[in-house]
Amino acid sequence: MAVSLTKGGNVSLSKEAPGLKKIVLGLGWDPRKTDGREFDLDAMVFLTADSGKVRSDADFVFFNNKTSADGSVVHGGDNRSGAGDGDDETIAIDLEKVPADVAKIVATVVIYEGKERSQNFGMVDKAYIRVLNGEGGAEIARFDLSEDAGTVTAMIFGEIYRNGTEWKFKATGQGYDGGFQALVQSYGVNA
Repeated sequence: MAVSLTKGGNVSLSKEAPGLKKIVLGLGWDPRKTDGREFDLDAMVFLTADSGKVRSDADFVFFNNKTSADGSVVHGGDNRSGAGDGDDETIAIDLEKVPADVAKIVATVVIYEGKERSQNFGMVDKAYIRVLNGEGGAEIARFDLSEDAGTVTAMIFGEIYRNGTEWKFKATGQGYDGGFQALVQSYGVNA
């Protein structure tokens, strides 16, 4: 049975699924209201050091850089509509390959050209992030972003992080007013 989290909550993935080696982050959403223009959300991940910044731009994994330099994180590809049931985008993480100097893997979602298209997370419904066991696909934890995110075009959905020898997941649900540019720069990516 998966652990359902509220904003700010966290769970030990290592305790919920002993022997866990690989996980898949499933992210999903549906456009709530639209003017007919395409609504394209993009999942992106940042592998950060203790400083909270990426070690290099190669630690920014998204649809144009689908695999981290060390091969520990692989983006499943871009879904341009969010239509249909199930995960819209997935990120596979091999926990055993994540370098020791990576403290956190931050999962974010950005509305592509949100500002230009006057689209924001207030127009998004049923957004969620879930953590699946990479071996067998059982859901370990889930966070449904239920609150209205108003006018933001970028959000941190959740974080996978180390706590000693354990891997944990934190439900974040934090919006970024400055969109894509502000988000990537906050993690030290040269964009």
